[in-house]
Amino acid sequence: MLLQESAYDPQALSSAGAIGVAQFMPETAAGVGVDPYDPLDSIAGAAALLGGYAADYAARYNDPYVAALAAYNAGPLAVEEYRGVPPYAETREYIALIYERWARIISYERGGGG
Repeated sequence: MLLQESAYDPQALSSAGAIGVAQFMPETAAGVGVDPYDPLDSIAGAAALLGGYAADYAARYNDPYVAALAAYNAGPLAVEEYRGVPPYAETREYIALIYERWARIISYERGGGG
């Protein structure tokens, strides 16, 4: 996820105003008590936020991780509004790229090569 968000750049700043390695919007960072300029704090905050989304979505969606990634990218209100992944091309591509990388990692770890 961090590769997709910022290419691991702790100084990343998006055109929308998202900050740091985990690309927190300032109001989201403040809401969860994260310093988006501090890579370690930002990574821990992103993990907690994503994990919280996944836990919240576990009973509602077939794949709570997909919903959690959608919430991280498009916001939890969009996930609620669309009852799952919103129909935004950016969000769908974001999820697909992360799942593709995840599948390659799992394949490599199981001896499938790269």
